[in-house]
Amino acid sequence: MRAPQQKLLSGVLGIWLAFVAIAAGAADTNVLVWHKTADRVDADIHGEPLWPLLETIARQTGWRIYVEPGTTRNTSAKFQGLPPDGALRMLLGDLNFALVPQTNAPAHLYIFRTLRQNATRLVRATNTPAKHVPNELLVKLKPGADIDALAKLLGAKVVGRMDKLGIYRLQFADATATDIALGKLQSDSDVADVDYNYYLDPPPPIQSLASGSAPPLNLQLNPPPDSGKIIVGLIDTSVQSLGPDLDKFILKQLSDAGDAPSGTDIRHGTAMAYTILQAIALASGGNSSVQIQPVDVYGAGDATTTWDVAYGIPLAINNGANILNLSLSGPADSTILDDVIKSAVNDGIMIFAAPGNQPISTPTYPAAIPGVIPVTALGQPGQLAPYANYWPDPSMIAMPGNGYVPFGSLTYFIQGTSVSTASATGVAAGNADANHMTWPQIQKAMQQKFAVPQK
Repeated sequence: MRAPQQKLLSGVLGIWLAFVAIAAGAADTNVLVWHKTADRVDADIHGEPLWPLLETIARQTGWRIYVEPGTTRNTSAKFQGLPPDGALRMLLGDLNFALVPQTNAPAHLYIFRTLRQNATRLVRATNTPAKHVPNELLVKLKPGADIDALAKLLGAKVVGRMDKLGIYRLQFADATATDIALGKLQSDSDVADVDYNYYLDPPPPIQSLASGSAPPLNLQLNPPPDSGKIIVGLIDTSVQSLGPDLDKFILKQLSDAGDAPSGTDIRHGTAMAYTILQAIALASGGNSSVQIQPVDVYGAGDATTTWDVAYGIPLAINNGANILNLSLSGPADSTILDDVIKSAVNDGIMIFAAPGNQPISTPTYPAAIPGVIPVTALGQPGQLAPYANYWPDPSMIAMPGNGYVPFGSLTYFIQGTSVSTASATGVAAGNADANHMTWPQIQKAMQQKFAVPQK
């Protein structure tokens, strides 16, 4: 196969040209400008707290910025035309920092008081605030810390637990109490990470066709082996029956979000399950032992949250899943979901995720989390679909974003990066089963064959 064409990120030199002005009162305006072509920085800042300052830097540069918990500072600085290193020294004062270029990825900026390895809290760089559950926080504790004692101290209830990962969901009386607790937890030495519980975007609508029918899906289940099974964890809405032949491929449904709604309308998870099986059939020649482990993270709601997805991932893995399909996305880079996915990737789990359908060039999550393979959509061969999100990422691939699903007496048209993601998952799972390829071999082959078209 020919080598994949990759769009390389240029680290420090790949800085976005941007201008951000933040109102700091009637008389003062804080201004920070990072110039791309000149690689120089201008600033006129008066008493800016550290966290919003770092969010501004993250937005303008694209860097992933990590801060040692408990680090605070108010910045006042005025300068023009400084190089990035000198600008950071002026902006950060006596705080330690290390700007580390990455290969084919944005640079990492570490800010710390003690040791660089203690800079673990990620600064989000979203351009607009993501919506979150107003009275909930997600917390990751350091080993030995007591969540129940901490919750009592904060006046919170522990309403969700992942004890193995040290991750918990806290519920507060109201939004004000939640925001106050967030500030306290950010400086608590027992806390490794804390974040809001963000909403992800609802699944795109599925359209029934007035006429026409999809060709039948011919796929036979080979008896799964005693060891080495390939199981797809489908983190989505509930999955309905696809008929007796295809239901053999669907394991008993799990849920962490309550009961699914009743009704006969096709659900997003059902369409994704069919798409995965369709791709498995093409990759395997019509016979496969791959099965799907559905995990419902929506329940009766129209949207899911970062907690539900974070909880659903280990739930699928603990029930045998070794490849995950995340046909969902949102604007918030949740540090807690980052931690869960990092743990899964370190355990050798292959993960595909949908970039979304706006279209935008700003990363969405979980697709942009390191270790996840984002799958954008083709509208026709060699051309990105007009709705498909895309950002420069050497791990991103592109697959067709359209499909048809027979369900009940109707045929449904499905479209979006959800579809391309499910197709990629099916191709990977089918090849792992039929050709006994490893996940790294499959990822390399898919990045060559399904490279994103050059704009």
